[in-house]
Amino acid sequence: MAILVCGGAGYIGSHTVARLIEKGKDVIVFDNLQKGHKEAVPEGVALYVGDLRDPEALDKVFGENDIEAIIDFAADSLVGESVGEPLKYYHNNVYGTMCLLEKMKAYDVKFIVFSSTAATYGEPERIPIVETDRTMPTNPYGETKLSVEKMLKWSDQAYGMKYTALRYFNAAGAHADGHIGEDHAPESHLIPIILQVALGQREKISIFGSDYPTKDGTCVRDYIHVTDLADAHILALERLQKGGDSAVFNLGNGTGFSVKEVIEVTRTVTGHPIPVEEAPRRAGDPATLIASSDKAMKELNWKPAYNGLEQIIASAWKWHESHPNGYAK
Repeated sequence: MAILVCGGAGYIGSHTVARLIEKGKDVIVFDNLQKGHKEAVPEGVALYVGDLRDPEALDKVFGENDIEAIIDFAADSLVGESVGEPLKYYHNNVYGTMCLLEKMKAYDVKFIVFSSTAATYGEPERIPIVETDRTMPTNPYGETKLSVEKMLKWSDQAYGMKYTALRYFNAAGAHADGHIGEDHAPESHLIPIILQVALGQREKISIFGSDYPTKDGTCVRDYIHVTDLADAHILALERLQKGGDSAVFNLGNGTGFSVKEVIEVTRTVTGHPIPVEEAPRRAGDPATLIASSDKAMKELNWKPAYNGLEQIIASAWKWHESHPNGYAK
């Protein structure tokens, strides 16, 4: 019996695959490689290159393997792009997941762990955010993820598909041994962009908005190490397999850091000056997103191993220093 990881060649997906392999699990990766990297998939792990919206590609992977559960990372995830291209996000994120659920139903696969997002909350009612807070996304990316969560709920009710939706915050860092890490083209995440400045690949880092109602005027986010996220996905799946009911969990460190604070810690970790320029706000960016992960800690027995921002950035720096061009040779 195998675990199918959709988007398993991507950033968080590849780290989850690595952790599953370390735990002796049988893993299959399904990825269209538009953003993922085949080099991130461990040797010996079956990689099926295909798109969730291609029924023949899904029939091949489901037909050739005995799949017991799915962990789904496959999605477009750029907030700014989603505002300009909402239909692209609905087609890939919502329709793509619908196609996956149809195949789960056809092949009688009953467990799915879904990669959701804190963007489902929009501007939070309170800090830290808890799972029962209002969900009112401020961008199509968050809206599509919330739509999938609702689709999962109704699929559970109708077909008995048990799911866990994990709403996490800003993934960061890299595997401890430095063999896999974050490589997006173009890069959109704050920490790797700052590290590209440290590597001399960018002249400066832009701060998008310095007039938010936060401690220093810049956006505040909760950064969670990618390996901690991977472990949470595995714990969530194990909970379902043991008879746990469908649920939604936040994942975060419970501590918020502003953009300026992240830049300053990166200067300390790398020993490099990081030139900064201020730029206008980006559409759809909430001022502050910080998670309460109390529910995940209690019900999943999950505890982040990487608690400090310096520790998270140091692991990312190890990857970027040894892979300045990402997975490119």
